Amino acid sequence: MKLPSVIQIVVLFLLANVTVTSAQQAGGNTYDFLNLTNSARAGALGGNQVGMNLNDVSLVFHNPANLSQALHQSLTFNYVPYVADIKMTYAGYAHHLENMGTFGVSIHAINYGTFDRADVNGNLNGTFSAAEYAISLSYSKILSPRLRAGISLKPVISNLEQYNSFGIAADLGVLYHSEDELFSAGLTLKNVGSQITTYNDSYEPLPTDLQIGISKKLAHAPFRLSLTAQDLFDWNMKYQVQDGNGETVTEEGNDGNALDQVMRHLILGVELVPSDNFYIAVGYNHRRRQELGVTERMSTTGFSWGFGFRVYKFHFAYGSARYHLAGSSNHFSISTNLGNFRR
Repeated sequence: MKLPSVIQIVVLFLLANVTVTSAQQAGGNTYDFLNLTNSARAGALGGNQVGMNLNDVSLVFHNPANLSQALHQSLTFNYVPYVADIKMTYAGYAHHLENMGTFGVSIHAINYGTFDRADVNGNLNGTFSAAEYAISLSYSKILSPRLRAGISLKPVISNLEQYNSFGIAADLGVLYHSEDELFSAGLTLKNVGSQITTYNDSYEPLPTDLQIGISKKLAHAPFRLSLTAQDLFDWNMKYQVQDGNGETVTEEGNDGNALDQVMRHLILGVELVPSDNFYIAVGYNHRRRQELGVTERMSTTGFSWGFGFRVYKFHFAYGSARYHLAGSSNHFSISTNLGNFRR
């Protein structure tokens, strides 16, 4: 059986096992870590950009169509000391085969740390840990001189104390770039799939999402502008706040302001790119600011920034995203091309 036929079968299986609704509630999905970016560049640009056409293998996480022949033998490692002692790591590699396409493999892991185990009376009884993993097998192929399509199949393993779950997800993406390489646009259907085994015999939906992005580098100035629209299956983006008994106390989210509702779907990014070896990036995530900011003192919640540079044959990048007044997340990335060491 040829590779495209195998991919078609798997995609049909995943689509047959996914339910997408227009009323998903925050916290109602499982494997939500699949939406947390690990890339320093994406983190600096607001947390998600699916329309960028760059030679950065870590961006395959956001759109599998980012895989290209130019990434042949590219290797990346990302580390994110997240909030509350949570740690994320990501490693990815790409390899191109003539007349077949470009393949990629990566692992995305999140470790929630160690917790005290206690009974209902508060008596301590040792400790436990929690972690989740996603292994991605990616493939992309050129459809035309300026259009690529890609897919990532992602087995997911979740271990939360004594509870375990296994699932499979997929990302489907396309990426267009102009002939002069100044404009690109992408579309990604993220996290299509299903749990295979559940924590307690109750199936939970995956955080399936449709995302569309564009990126434009100015022809006569060293700036690149990027914009991504996400959460397109949930236009209202309302979520419920419940009390300790599971009863809904209030419904939070957009209050009817049309502009605010649109902005909650958008992530904006701007880069200063004076050369291929250096960039400075800033981003803005309106939904993050509205949902996590403190009204009395919003400060820089929702904003992000970062930079990247090349030293010898390695690319280093750093990104910082402000989630709340209590703290920020930091992203560190290092990447290289193994083929460069043979020259």
